[in-house]
Amino acid sequence: MALPADIADYHRKLDPEDREICELLASEIGRGLPEAQSKVWHAHPVWFLDGNPIVGYDRLKDAVRLMFWSGRSFDVGGLAPSGTFQAAEVRFNDASEIDIDALASWLSTARTIQWDYEHIRTNRGLVKRTDF
Repeated sequence: MALPADIADYHRKLDPEDREICELLASEIGRGLPEAQSKVWHAHPVWFLDGNPIVGYDRLKDAVRLMFWSGRSFDVGGLAPSGTFQAAEVRFNDASEIDIDALASWLSTARTIQWDYEHIRTNRGLVKRTDF
């Protein structure tokens, strides 16, 4: 499956090592969440289910960060808390560090455990759990 043009452009701007990481992540996210819509959102690639952000990645100064917006609620290990809501992340410096089985597990869990970020403004800054 081809990436949207904005995500492909994001990848083209990366150095080769980071591009390899991001292309592998995009491929696995596409395999694990084929129904998700993807686009560059807030300057980095993000995948959405029914308008709700699920998973995305971005290049930080020291690593590529993979973030799951509802990851703190997952009952699988390997993710560290990120930010002030329910997000959790893992960071990579090389594509060989990506555990494909763990990533598949996180993606599967992300489909069923979600916090409603899409309606955060109408919920007065609160995220509510919307498990499927």
